[in-house]
Amino acid sequence: MTLSTSYPPARRTVVLPARPEPLSVAVEETAVVVVDMQNAYASPGGYLDIAGFDISGAKAAISAVAETVEAARAAGVTVIYFQNGWDKDYVEAGGPGSPNWHKSNALKTMRKEPELQGKLLAKGGWDYALVDQLQPQPGDIVVPKPRYSGFFNSQFDSILRARGIRNLVFCGIATNVCVESTLRDGFHLEYFGILLEDATHQAGPDYVQKAAIYNVETFFGWVSNVADFRRAFAQIPPKED
Repeated sequence: MTLSTSYPPARRTVVLPARPEPLSVAVEETAVVVVDMQNAYASPGGYLDIAGFDISGAKAAISAVAETVEAARAAGVTVIYFQNGWDKDYVEAGGPGSPNWHKSNALKTMRKEPELQGKLLAKGGWDYALVDQLQPQPGDIVVPKPRYSGFFNSQFDSILRARGIRNLVFCGIATNVCVESTLRDGFHLEYFGILLEDATHQAGPDYVQKAAIYNVETFFGWVSNVADFRRAFAQIPPKED
């Protein structure tokens, strides 16, 4: 096998407005990570709705995520979708020996309402599916994940490293759970995490959204928004084939 002497390719760099300071990122080293935009989390009748969480902000999050991935694809930025859930028998969810079995609100809801067994976050079902408005396109990557963090028991880290990706732009649901968990783990693995605050929605009251944003901005990464992301990456000419 002959290796190309042109690797790595020339980098296209943008400065993304963010808090606590702007961040310079190379387009080829950046991925937009769409976290769990599934019916379970964003649709009436999905798991979060059934469990009693307020999903009224999910509609705006769907629109904001759609804008983000559109801008990312136009600039040649990798788009990665997470899908959270387990096999239909919930073996991947762990049993009573797993803290996930005790803390997962989906599993607790099914134990409380046995008629829901096999419906919430089960692979192949409506609840597990990505919402209609955010279907992956050719070139996008879909990564299944069995826990809150996308780095746990998944191919996510290997996918990123194989592509030389260091910058992760996060959007999706829930800000204070799966989004923050993955961004935190990425921080400890030397990834630069950027949260698009208006393209996320929390599970719980408003103050947990504010707390998650504070944690990211102060301790684990950077905070930006969809408009600034679109403007920054619109300056980049399309990647040449």
